Amino acid sequence: MKEKELLQELKEINLLQQALGILDWDIQTGMPEKASNERSEVNSYLYSIYFSKKIGPKIKEAIHYFSEHPDELSETGKVIFEKVKEDYELEYKVPEELMTALTAATSSAQVQWQKSRESKKFTDFQPALTKNIELTKELIPYWKKDEATDYDVLLNQYEPGMTVEILDRVFDQLKAGILKIRQTINEKGQEPRTNFLTRKMTKAQQEKFVVGVIEQLGYDFSRGRLDDTIHPFMLGINHNDARITTRWNEHDFKMAVFGVIHEAGHGMYEQDIDEKYAYTPIYQGTSMGIHESQSLFNEIIIGSNRNFWEKQYPFFQECAEGTFDDISFDDFYRSLKKTQSSLIRIEADSLTYPLHIIIRYEIEKMIFNEGVAIEELPEIWNDKYEEYLGVRPENDVEGILQDVHWSGASFGYFPSYALGYMYAAQLLHAMEKEQSIDEILASDDYSPIKEWMKEHIHQYGASRKPTQLIQDATNEGLNPQYLIDYMEKIYFSVYQVD
Repeated sequence: MKEKELLQELKEINLLQQALGILDWDIQTGMPEKASNERSEVNSYLYSIYFSKKIGPKIKEAIHYFSEHPDELSETGKVIFEKVKEDYELEYKVPEELMTALTAATSSAQVQWQKSRESKKFTDFQPALTKNIELTKELIPYWKKDEATDYDVLLNQYEPGMTVEILDRVFDQLKAGILKIRQTINEKGQEPRTNFLTRKMTKAQQEKFVVGVIEQLGYDFSRGRLDDTIHPFMLGINHNDARITTRWNEHDFKMAVFGVIHEAGHGMYEQDIDEKYAYTPIYQGTSMGIHESQSLFNEIIIGSNRNFWEKQYPFFQECAEGTFDDISFDDFYRSLKKTQSSLIRIEADSLTYPLHIIIRYEIEKMIFNEGVAIEELPEIWNDKYEEYLGVRPENDVEGILQDVHWSGASFGYFPSYALGYMYAAQLLHAMEKEQSIDEILASDDYSPIKEWMKEHIHQYGASRKPTQLIQDATNEGLNPQYLIDYMEKIYFSVYQVD
């Protein structure tokens, strides 16, 4: 076998993956409701071909041949081959009919999730969720290597090497740090004025502003697009097609503005991967945690920076067409960083956000390591929100139905958001050793930030593991203290705590 034969097979597999991606994007952005059954059938058919090729005879032959003849591969080919081999070993034991069943179940579950949000009843989604969980539990034995628990297997799918043992320790430290900051703010802080945040800013006005901002940050619209959806996401289809979505609220501009800035961070990552990896499994983010580090760096690190907003505020006022002309910059900036307990994860402020993730992490552990009854989940969810954040959902849309992830059987994904937040703060610390982020964000040229990320993170795609990327970029392993220190700095400044 020649390297070009392997690359051709990988390209055909990738083309099927792209088709499935476009179909998924369509489901979440505009597919007619009654098309659900037909779309599920199409998805199942294409996925069965895709999966059978991923573990098919050509890939099997390539693994056997190049394992014995590694010198016949180019340097890039060796990197691609290692990823192909890793994916194959993860999936070849899995019965094709089981993966096809999961694809059909998740396609149907997404529609049921949307319907249940309309009815505000978890019971309408419960059968679909139960099916997703059952199928995932059937898959775990095929995926399991030497992981200590079933949930470790799922964590490893999204963040290679991550375990319950590590997360329990890191999350305990993070939770303690957040609660201490919140306590200090409550005792000594001066609350920002926020009564103007609900003023009407039309979708068109918000879109004009945020599109201008993400273009300045480096998102390339000639290789992307912005669409509306229930739950914001980014979908990287190929190196010239990294799509982002959002939802709008004309009396809460923060939701879409920060949401689009977040998703653009994902898109910029995908747009910056070295094109030599195109049509291969390397052309993607190396992990969900690293992917989230890029979106959260955009949304929270840049989006919390005073210089960034001082530079952007005149443009914001211009886009709002007079609505905020009477609001001083200081009042505006401080309002953006108000912290309070809330119910909705994607609307949470940057201080309380990790608590939302920790709640989901603990519930997923209960599902897969403790066998909790599915019908008990809404009550468990509500109890944890009351315990950790002091608020309780009044209905399931405010509670357990708010996230799309479980409809896609993305169990083990949620911790990536908090990992990404910790990675982002650590990357900021490393970046500031080489250049002043404040000075860059006060200037007319943000490109040095994106170029630093491209050099240290983006270009590698999945060719390096998250632990290696963070070690190489920051000269140390994951350290949650950088995030705790960062949040203390931002919130003590905004709340004028001496």
